[in-house]
Amino acid sequence: MESYNKEEYDKYQRARKQVDAIKGFYGNLISYVLVNLFLLFINLKFSPDHIWFFWPMLGWGVGVLFHGAKVFNWFPFMNKEWEERKIKEFMEEEKRNQNKQY
Repeated sequence: MESYNKEEYDKYQRARKQVDAIKGFYGNLISYVLVNLFLLFINLKFSPDHIWFFWPMLGWGVGVLFHGAKVFNWFPFMNKEWEERKIKEFMEEEKRNQNKQY
């Protein structure tokens, strides 16, 4: 068994978490495509005069888009650096509030 120091282990855990997030996104994307193809089939087979399949496709598509944006860091306010800064900010604020009480 390989031995890792804490820094390498932390890097590994972050990379593993990112890979899991990407796998989750692709699972969501595959589900989105398959389910919407099925809905399209149902719509065209049973009620072709009323096209409704695009409403669930649109709603779920927005969710898939935001999921992808978070996973692939397309929005700067959703990336890891921003999260770390906010966590430190909240921890410092809590520390200041505790110091005020004493």
